[in-house]
Amino acid sequence: MSTAPDFDVVIAGGGMVGASLACALAQFCRVAVVESFPLNASAAAAPVYRPSFDARSTALSLSSVAFLEGIGLWSAVTRHAEPIRHIHVSDQGRFGSTRMDAADEGLEALGYIVENHWLGAVLHGALRERPNLRLIAPASVEAVTAVDGGAQLRLRVGDETRSLHAGLAVIADGARSALAARLGIDSEERNYGQTAVIANIAHAAPHAGRAFERFCDSGPLAMLPLTRAEDGRSRSALVWVKETADAAEILALDERAFLRRLQPTFGYRLGRLLAAGNRASYSLALVQAAEQVRAGIVVLGNAAHTLHPVAGQGFNLSLRDVAALVGVLRTAHTSGERPGDLRTLQAYADSRQADHSRTIGFSDWLPRIFGSGMLPVAAARGMGLVSLELLPAARSLLVRKATGLGL
Repeated sequence: MSTAPDFDVVIAGGGMVGASLACALAQFCRVAVVESFPLNASAAAAPVYRPSFDARSTALSLSSVAFLEGIGLWSAVTRHAEPIRHIHVSDQGRFGSTRMDAADEGLEALGYIVENHWLGAVLHGALRERPNLRLIAPASVEAVTAVDGGAQLRLRVGDETRSLHAGLAVIADGARSALAARLGIDSEERNYGQTAVIANIAHAAPHAGRAFERFCDSGPLAMLPLTRAEDGRSRSALVWVKETADAAEILALDERAFLRRLQPTFGYRLGRLLAAGNRASYSLALVQAAEQVRAGIVVLGNAAHTLHPVAGQGFNLSLRDVAALVGVLRTAHTSGERPGDLRTLQAYADSRQADHSRTIGFSDWLPRIFGSGMLPVAAARGMGLVSLELLPAARSLLVRKATGLGL
């Protein structure tokens, strides 16, 4: 006979995906979040916005906005989120481009860009305010074992080792998850041989809510609209995908040389590029966990799938996973079923297969087709962009897919 669990759900990882899941689940079940980094210190203190030119950002689709609205957090997030009202897609040095406009689709925005530290502050503040939710941080989950009635977790809290019994353990500890690996859950990986160079860029012309996606033979370049810098300058978030050797050269340039290299590649749609913030980089690969559910265990977020950033769908796909998991767990809770029951978790996994296939396939296909310099491929994609520009119905369908509204 199994003992009652300490918590209905224990989440290993308090990043944006784990925190989002915890805030949603705490509405109807007992949840614990185990996070290795200290989080916000006080439940009474409201999230504080600390503007920084170099802040990293996340693109939120409209489906993600709907999820955050559903758990009561969007009103706080939106205070420092920049709407994307227009998207311009072009192919460097070739004919063909298309524009997508929120107003044409009857939408206020096509998505939003929010600084990670603000989104994190809102989510982590909510972790401390929600009833039925316990935050264990700093601490780490050293092992997860499936047991009758759920999962057993071994925690390291300071110098102590503790054990928790959960009805369901959720592994959300990031890409190439150590916990998933210890469970024997393999990952399938396709290395793109590319590196994303990211930085915030100040520019002379206001972005007016415009996002730009520019495809080059060496890889795509995106400029995403941000809130104004603390000194009032207009700025955008740059994601510049390069072959790894080329990225190393770009990262080594000083700021002025970097801007001189970036300006002709991007163009002058935002006027002269004035300043570049601190640059960072990360290698690009498509990584997928071979299993995402077992009895008593779910793998979520980057631990489940890490995507190429060109389509901006990684976090949004994970939030759709979160919303679906919350839905099946709420139904199970209402019916008095165990949250870790394999039938329940398999129903969740089955419900996500089509979205995973579409989104991961598109995110994998897009950089390969637009990163090719072969003339027939380049001509075909140019025609594709022209077609989108001339066929509003096709463009609307693409918008619906990108925003998450047509899934």
